[in-house]
Amino acid sequence: MRSVSEKRRKMEPSTVEMPGERRNALRGYCSAGLAEGAKAAVLNQRAALRGKRVLVLGRSTIVGRPMAALLLAHDGTVTIAHSRTRDLVEECRRAEILIVAVGRPELVRGDWLAPGAVVIDVGINRVGLGEGRSRLVGDVAFAEALGRVAAITPVPGGVGPMTIAVLLRNTVVAAHRNAGLVLDESAL
Repeated sequence: MRSVSEKRRKMEPSTVEMPGERRNALRGYCSAGLAEGAKAAVLNQRAALRGKRVLVLGRSTIVGRPMAALLLAHDGTVTIAHSRTRDLVEECRRAEILIVAVGRPELVRGDWLAPGAVVIDVGINRVGLGEGRSRLVGDVAFAEALGRVAAITPVPGGVGPMTIAVLLRNTVVAAHRNAGLVLDESAL
């Protein structure tokens, strides 16, 4: 019998299997919600990952590192960069798929992006407009990027709904596991 703390540990959002085989929630671990949601956004754009140059801009244990592990498991050629990476603009321009999660409003400008790239903006930042008003923006300058890229997730409304779906799936899996019930993998 596992202790409560053991069960909680296995449900932490940063738990990801690596390298190689992606172990799913049915085999003992829940996938990282935010990273899995971002990966779903990539796959929904029909962006085949095998051999593609993928840049994960952000090195956090919540998004960046789990995202890199998930993309490697799908045969992407993954590079991890961060806000202090030398020649960051050139790294971004080389990427066919760019996942951005650095927490800096509109850090990535439109001219940083390769024409036809797929951009997943995980960042969500509130910027002040003055007079007590604000708006939400991502880590990518959306308006600048829109004309250059094949696909880009909006902020808000891009990765968030997919992340919620993954977290709901993880909740169902955890409830089944906790109750000792078998859940057919095809049900997910």
